[in-house]
Amino acid sequence: MQLRAAFTLVLMLSPLTDAWGDEYQDTIEIFQNAGESGSFFATSYGYAVFPTIGKGAIAIGGAYGKGRVYAGGAYMGDTSMTQVTLGFQLGGQAYSQIIFFEDQRAFDEFTSGNFEFAAQATAVAVTAGVSAAATTTGSSAGASGGKNNATTVGRYYKGTAVFTVAKGGLMYEASLGGQKFSYSPK
Repeated sequence: MQLRAAFTLVLMLSPLTDAWGDEYQDTIEIFQNAGESGSFFATSYGYAVFPTIGKGAIAIGGAYGKGRVYAGGAYMGDTSMTQVTLGFQLGGQAYSQIIFFEDQRAFDEFTSGNFEFAAQATAVAVTAGVSAAATTTGSSAGASGGKNNATTVGRYYKGTAVFTVAKGGLMYEASLGGQKFSYSPK
């Protein structure tokens, strides 16, 4: 029952954006103009961009988002992210995410669909958020405004750098969980 409620929240947070033009290019532009993440475009091997990831939780949480993968600026294929978490968590949120790949090894590891465990703590209110994460790919921390005033901080760890920009919601979370990325070449 709780898992069903969490996924219902995720679906409610996933806006129908197909009619809003090129959501992928719009999201890329947000990250190009959001502090440190902008410099990663010139130096990374490639990146995966998720315009909207919806997340919801009542003790058991779930998240889902669709994205695209690029290498050398060229569209390479589609990706999706699913996440299940368990812990102290309540609410729902939507956010944009980009994952940069430092080199071909990191790109190949991502496109092979490896599973990643994560421990995280986040607080998101409307479009301002703070987060901290410790994962198998490293640890990170950041703060974000909405898409119009986003700032990002980050660095590569084991070949990847992850940035997020809050889109909205209200969520408190201290959880353990796992993420799974799937990839389909174009």
